[in-house]
Amino acid sequence: MTTLMLVKPSLVELPSYKAALEAGWSPDNVRKTVAANEQRERIATDAAAFVASLDDPDAAGGPIPLPDGSFTTRLPSIVRWMWDGEFCGSIGFRWQRDTAVLPPQVLGHIGFSVVPWKRGRGYARLALMQILADARQRGLPYVELTTDPDNAASQKVIAACDGEMIERFRKVAAYDNAEALRFRIQLTDTGT
Repeated sequence: MTTLMLVKPSLVELPSYKAALEAGWSPDNVRKTVAANEQRERIATDAAAFVASLDDPDAAGGPIPLPDGSFTTRLPSIVRWMWDGEFCGSIGFRWQRDTAVLPPQVLGHIGFSVVPWKRGRGYARLALMQILADARQRGLPYVELTTDPDNAASQKVIAACDGEMIERFRKVAAYDNAEALRFRIQLTDTGT
């Protein structure tokens, strides 16, 4: 039986990550091909800087591009790669200091994407369970994740990790005001 691990991105695993990008996978479920192409270019320009940029708990990197071409301020964040002997996908976690509330243009604390050829193995659920431990260590009372209404697979993963849908909403204009679902996973006892 293969074990899934979350690994901090490094140059050692980068060839497997790059192969996934070249096979058509994208770590960004919103900006898809655009984001994958940007990452391939960044890897070609400076692979070490690219890898280092994925672990940014101090929000030292530059602004983040939004789907409409605008940019927003970077939040503290980390990315971990799902690894079972080869690259399986990525999961990112972002937060604000001293609050669990996120700015409106940040759709959730956690986002994940599994490569198509590794889906159906429970990797997204395992990765989410592992990254939740990091969120707890940072003292967050909860994390929020969003999905498109038709993304049943992600909704199932979130529900399997005790996520509850808290609202149906419209994303901000940078995301074309598209409809979305917001889920919350409680990390601390609410006393109820």
